[in-house]
Amino acid sequence: VQLQASGGGMVQAGASLRLSCAATGRTLRYYAVGWFRQAPGKEREEISCITSRDGITSYSDSVRGRFSIARDNARNAVYLQMNSLKVEDTAVYYCMTDSPLDDGLCPVKPFGSWGQGTQVTVSS
Repeated sequence: VQLQASGGGMVQAGASLRLSCAATGRTLRYYAVGWFRQAPGKEREEISCITSRDGITSYSDSVRGRFSIARDNARNAVYLQMNSLKVEDTAVYYCMTDSPLDDGLCPVKPFGSWGQGTQVTVSS
């Protein structure tokens, strides 16, 4: 089972990026999926999540109103649309699911390896 986050880059404040989470060996629609990020010197934090059954979304206070999470079941992918990026959004971004035995609700209880993540760098 492998999760791959992609779509990061270097942008200026106010720009937008869309991150993608792709999975091999796991059908994402059956799992809660969370987007996490880890900034230098800080702990990894969950910033957004989408439940498995109802697609209910949640966001941390720091990104609510600017970021949007969505599923594409046909592509077995989950996206994170990031608008109005700020310098403080600079971090490595990861996606993660819960386990097959979990309830599919948010917040995600991370299951498996994190993968390399994708770097997002926002400059002023």
